[in-house]
Amino acid sequence: MQPFVLLGVTGGIAAYKSAELCRLFVKEGYAVQVVMSRAATRFITPLTLETLSGRPVHVRMFGSPRSRVEHVELGAQANLLVVAPATADYLARCAAGRANDLIAAVTLAFKGKVLAAPAMNTNMWENPVTRRNMDALSSLLGWQFVQPGSGELACGSTGPGRMAEPGEILVAAKQLLRRDLEGLKILVSAGPTVEDIDPVRFISNRSSGRMGYAIAEAASRRGADVTLVSGPVSLPCPQGARLVPARSALDMERAVGERAGSCDVIVMTAAVADFRPAEPSDHKLKKGKAEEERVVRLVRNPDILAGLGKRFAGARRPVLVGFALETEDVEAAAVSKLKTKGAHVIVGNLARDAFGGDRNEAVIVDDAGLRESTGPVTKSALAELILSLVAARLGRAARE
Repeated sequence: MQPFVLLGVTGGIAAYKSAELCRLFVKEGYAVQVVMSRAATRFITPLTLETLSGRPVHVRMFGSPRSRVEHVELGAQANLLVVAPATADYLARCAAGRANDLIAAVTLAFKGKVLAAPAMNTNMWENPVTRRNMDALSSLLGWQFVQPGSGELACGSTGPGRMAEPGEILVAAKQLLRRDLEGLKILVSAGPTVEDIDPVRFISNRSSGRMGYAIAEAASRRGADVTLVSGPVSLPCPQGARLVPARSALDMERAVGERAGSCDVIVMTAAVADFRPAEPSDHKLKKGKAEEERVVRLVRNPDILAGLGKRFAGARRPVLVGFALETEDVEAAAVSKLKTKGAHVIVGNLARDAFGGDRNEAVIVDDAGLRESTGPVTKSALAELILSLVAARLGRAARE
């Protein structure tokens, strides 16, 4: 099916680049529907974009009478909304949930992925309010951004804020439109596990779940049927994924084990507790006397990845991807775990990078001899790398 891109153009001088972006989308074989703000028409005419896209360009909220609800229908068939340029004003209105013109209303009604290419003066770009608005759009709505470049701006100053080049935006859009995992069943485990000591105390770890959720989101976007088995986190379930809550390591082992046999890929990003209290109390444990010590006896939790490695030893599917969270010598630990866990792929990363932040620096190793250092990348970018490796692996297996 021909991908359908909704191209939004807002009122900045970089709107002239939107013509080239529209041309590139059409050249790639995408259907393109352009929506412009009225301010954008002061920089580039609708006729230019109508000629390039081969479709009428929509500008006004209240045009000629129509029976349909235009701001809903315009995006109903689109696979992706790309806004380039995205001005500071447009970002602010969207972050506030406003719909005071056609392009803002279309954006608010759009249910798919949004890719925005900000473009503005350096002072506006560096204003904390602009960054707050972008953070809100990213965290609440899952927007993706093509970061602006640095250089000479229309105002005569030099600095960050100029819109990314159309070719860069095209590459980012193609990633979001990729459907190379269609028809595959992928299970992702994420977050920490919680091991109860008593009804009010527990043992856990610092995992935020962001890595696993990024993989689940990317896999769903790329067409996979995704099940996300997650420990307790404060993240919304990615669109299209099926959420299975799992509190403890035993809960997670059961949830993963019950579904593993029907999966093509299992990605174990969860930070599963190594130990659990041997005898959790049914009631709150009292402090006792000031000098009294309390000993909590711990027993080993099951190694879920190693169990899957034994269960599917010698099989091509499911592809087993594990994570090695280390404080030093990441590659050596990843190579060791590749052998001991029976996994096909291990992603090693440092604890200081993995917890809390949005960037990782990972080493990916596999049973075919791959040794790849990613350098500093976002969790979303790392998720795409891992899934591309898995897709290539399954593609080779299908040809053999």
